[in-house]
Amino acid sequence: MSLAEVLKSGNYHLIDVREPMELEMDGHIDGAQNIPLGEVEDRKEEILSITKPVVLFCRSGNRSGKALDLLQSEGLKEGYNGGGWSELKAHLEANQGTF
Repeated sequence: MSLAEVLKSGNYHLIDVREPMELEMDGHIDGAQNIPLGEVEDRKEEILSITKPVVLFCRSGNRSGKALDLLQSEGLKEGYNGGGWSELKAHLEANQGTF
């Protein structure tokens, strides 16, 4: 399944890997879980136990790509790099109404 198909299905778990200060300063996507990149390895069991496809995102897609690589190396089967948060939010709002 592609990222677009997962997002369209509405069946996913969003994880924002930015730092909490970035969320306060720049904005966020309601309902997304915040697990900063520096905490992903320590919280990998929590993330790996999520039963829905996991969509990771950050400011630009770089950190979420690193988090995805780490999680996939640990066994994450359904993970996607959602890229930058503002573009992802716009996509979600355009395809599913206000998120």
